Amino acid sequence: MCKNPQVDTDGPAVTGLMADVAAAVGRQAAVVSEDVYQVILREIPELRDDKPVLALLASSVDSNVDTCLQVMQHRIDLGAVQAPAAAVEYARRLAQRGTPLTALLRAYRVGHTCLSDWLLKELAQQAGDAEMMSAATMSMSRIVAGYIDQTSEKMVAAYAEERENWLRNRSAARAARVRDLLSGERTDVSAAEVVLGYRLRQYHVGLVCWVGDAARTADEITRLERAISHVAAQAACHGDPVFLPRDESSAWAWLPLGIRDTFDAAEAGTAGLDVDIRVAFGDAAKGTTGFRITHQQAIAAQAVALAAGSAAPRAVTFSQVAPVAMMLTSKELLRPWVLSTLAGLATDDEHHARLRETLLVFLRSGGSYKTTAQELMLHKNTVQYRIRKAEESLGRPVGDNRHDVELALEASHWLGSYVLRPPAASTGERVSSLHEETPRARSG
Repeated sequence: MCKNPQVDTDGPAVTGLMADVAAAVGRQAAVVSEDVYQVILREIPELRDDKPVLALLASSVDSNVDTCLQVMQHRIDLGAVQAPAAAVEYARRLAQRGTPLTALLRAYRVGHTCLSDWLLKELAQQAGDAEMMSAATMSMSRIVAGYIDQTSEKMVAAYAEERENWLRNRSAARAARVRDLLSGERTDVSAAEVVLGYRLRQYHVGLVCWVGDAARTADEITRLERAISHVAAQAACHGDPVFLPRDESSAWAWLPLGIRDTFDAAEAGTAGLDVDIRVAFGDAAKGTTGFRITHQQAIAAQAVALAAGSAAPRAVTFSQVAPVAMMLTSKELLRPWVLSTLAGLATDDEHHARLRETLLVFLRSGGSYKTTAQELMLHKNTVQYRIRKAEESLGRPVGDNRHDVELALEASHWLGSYVLRPPAASTGERVSSLHEETPRARSG
């Protein structure tokens, strides 16, 4: 610290003057504290809106002003000064409410400036000459700045510790309530709504959000929470979603729809999300029963996406994959059934994939060659040729056991190699693939 060469800032004259100034300001402590308090509220909107803890803010200001003045008046070593209990408790309450730490730190900076103004005004009345005033100003500034810096650090520590504890306890309480709701047992709905901060007597959409196979960052949960908030905003939800981390890279959530009983997953899907984030949606459902069912649907849709691997779209809805999702509950039976139903058409190669795609669209369209050709942007003759080749691979006409064939094709469409047999590298199959488009050429 650079000192005035003519006046010792640590000398008896300066410390005595500083003590007198602190004592004089201390006799107006109530007015000073009220001034600091009002300036903080005026400058920091986040703090004036927090009505339940305004009295604690006033106590924090009072105790900080008093402690700082006591340090100056009695020359107390800052190393021996503890942060006021009211100030620590105020920091903890802000952490519990999620008030930004920056607002708390700014309050200390604003308070520092306001208290310094009071000290300098009093000093101007008591200082005998300019040199003494300058030396006392430097000494007081050093003490006030040191006190604010030291106390701010303790507030940051108290805030961080309480925030971590609060989030951990809140997460545990929310997880317990969600488990109760998902169990299907009788639940105190009003109490659950208070803990979750979420209205259960409405329509919801359950979703599962997870990070794909890309390189992961240190805080995936924060990314997932932001992603779900983004999806909720896109869906114009009526309030904040319930967000529940499951592990380091996945989370469950429920989106509030209010009285709206429909949900457009395409509109609220993955647009704007990080490319490695994937989402599975349930259907819109109502009340506590709907809360459970839509979640189960989202879990089932996720199972399909995970089984499909990289071939699955980034957003999957239960309505898209419902039959396949339910078939997946008997995994040991699903693949043998698909292989048996599709016969040679279940071969996992490009040629049979084209045949399966064409046949699936054909069956979905009610057996219309024209509609299939339009949807796949093919010539009608090419569609007819592919259907004949598909029938050859099936070993029977498409009309035989049609519903089973369509379900097996849906399973292969979503699950791919999970339910298909490895390709047989036979010459005949390769030749068939090479000549497949010949009918279209002839028809042109």
